[in-house]
Amino acid sequence: MVRHVGGKSGGFVLLAVALVCVMQMFPRFSPQAPGLAMVTGGEDSSFMTKVVGAAAQGATAATVAAILSAVTEPIVNRLLVKRMTFAQASAEITFSLVSNFFLTTFPTNMLKFPVFEVINIVLSFTSLSGGMRGIVNGFLFCSVMLPVTNYRFRKSMGWEVNPALLYQAYIPTVTRDIIYGWARGFVGAHMTSAFAPETSMQRAVCFGATVLAACIISSPGNEWRGYTLQPKDRTLPFAEYFKPVNYMRSTGVGATIMGIALMVGMLVTPYAEMLFAYLKGHLFVAGGLVVLMGVLAGAISKK
Repeated sequence: MVRHVGGKSGGFVLLAVALVCVMQMFPRFSPQAPGLAMVTGGEDSSFMTKVVGAAAQGATAATVAAILSAVTEPIVNRLLVKRMTFAQASAEITFSLVSNFFLTTFPTNMLKFPVFEVINIVLSFTSLSGGMRGIVNGFLFCSVMLPVTNYRFRKSMGWEVNPALLYQAYIPTVTRDIIYGWARGFVGAHMTSAFAPETSMQRAVCFGATVLAACIISSPGNEWRGYTLQPKDRTLPFAEYFKPVNYMRSTGVGATIMGIALMVGMLVTPYAEMLFAYLKGHLFVAGGLVVLMGVLAGAISKK
């Protein structure tokens, strides 16, 4: 019982820390200058401006994805690892599981999404091609964030978090992330060239479609990762695990989540920047919101 309460308290602390860290990422932007959110800023955009903009975009997308993933990720991981049908996986999902898992998806997303976007924008200042930048990005991101990825995976499955297993499935995961990074750079360049998006909505749709395509292209690595993460006492044979119908289920849902989350994140980032700037200048309001969210999360988790 003590361990259970401690886990909830740890989740609240992580949630609060993540919110504070996000607020510290943003200076007091002017509401008349929301263009900072767009990573493809004007000619006078400085290196740090682009880095902060990328972090903002990643952090906002992380919030959207955390809400979606709290519901869908437990299902996706059951489809991926346990090879359940959609109905079987859905039957295991409860409101309590979703609300408690949000305390994991939110703080971990606040680490993962901004890190990827910042690495990506920093590499854009190098002479590497888009595809090569994606490869380097995928390698660095996986090597740094795999413990967070595996921690979150085990929490979504309701398994014990063993520190010795936080680098489990490194080879298939880094392979997946390298392919994803390359595909995102390659597809993104071709999408921009083919459609020449001009408005914010067009750029966001183009970006979301790029992410969705990159997830599908890198999905064989994701399937390899899922096969590697199976419990030793319940490992399915290779031929049984790699069935096309299971692959299409897990890949379709996962790619859709990522595409929608990053697309919406790109659209709402300018408004989120204004909100974070306001909260940074009104710390009492920000503190009250953190406390309120903690109380609500506690009330939900007790149900």
